[in-house]
Amino acid sequence: MAKIKEITLKQLNPRSFIDQQIQELRRTVGNSLAVNALSGGVDSSTVTMLAHRALGPQLKTYFIDHGLMRAGEPQRVAALFRKMGVPVTLVDGRQEFFRVLKGKVDPEKKRQAITDAFYQDVFGKLVRTSKARFLLQGTIYTDVEETVAGIKRQHNILAQLGIDTQKAYGYTVLEPLIELRKPAVRMVAKALGLPPSVYARPPFPGPALTARVIGEATPARIELVRQATAVVEEELARVKCFQCLAILHEDKVTGIRNGRRDFGYQIEVRCWDSQDAVTATPTNLPFPVLTRLAKRITAEVPGVVSVTYNVTAKPPSTIEAV
Repeated sequence: MAKIKEITLKQLNPRSFIDQQIQELRRTVGNSLAVNALSGGVDSSTVTMLAHRALGPQLKTYFIDHGLMRAGEPQRVAALFRKMGVPVTLVDGRQEFFRVLKGKVDPEKKRQAITDAFYQDVFGKLVRTSKARFLLQGTIYTDVEETVAGIKRQHNILAQLGIDTQKAYGYTVLEPLIELRKPAVRMVAKALGLPPSVYARPPFPGPALTARVIGEATPARIELVRQATAVVEEELARVKCFQCLAILHEDKVTGIRNGRRDFGYQIEVRCWDSQDAVTATPTNLPFPVLTRLAKRITAEVPGVVSVTYNVTAKPPSTIEAV
């Protein structure tokens, strides 16, 4: 952690930062090939455009469809970047990811499983096939900070935990944004010419919807939280907030449907006000908005009988559930 020095928002000159990172990427990669992990979030999108400018045809960009994203997201993100001139290859990794997640309920074991599937199984195969020597990813300063502090391990933190990626996976991981927090990344993304739909996009966790399922992340449970997420994001689209999300709880609760007992699922809604994700407070949503959310989720997401709203600040809570 001591080796990484944060570039604060006040210190950042986006144009100079971009020029510096382009030169550094060209120097590091040389005449080799690099592969790039695009997820559609602001961090990975910024790295993608930065690396595309720096490396051109020496860069191979992949979007891994691990089955844990929001509805239609892999196709939507790939189409957006292709329109901006960045070739993107969609890779179906659903089988590998759900295989390693099977039976795991502990949050850290789920994150480790995603790390292993991502770096060893899926990207390891892509790197070997392409003979690339480098993998680019959108790690930011907050990811490192939370992992080293023991708050929660981010799946993309490797070298900072003493993992030699060359020995472990056969390639070197490059992290051009590791000195920046989210607001600074947004400034760089805007300077790179990315559209507001990308640079102003709310954060989304690296482990994707796995971070929003308490307990085992089976395909069926991921689909439940995916449907609840669609409702939450649609209903809160006009609310000014840092991030909003839906969480599927592990325990079922008793409900009533059509006059009969219905033992069903619980969805927790979280909506946050924050600047940098280090601290956050729950957004003061009007009660009619909350009741509309509850009505839609229990009507549209199969088996859900209870909807709650988180009112605990970070800390002691965290933005994501696991």
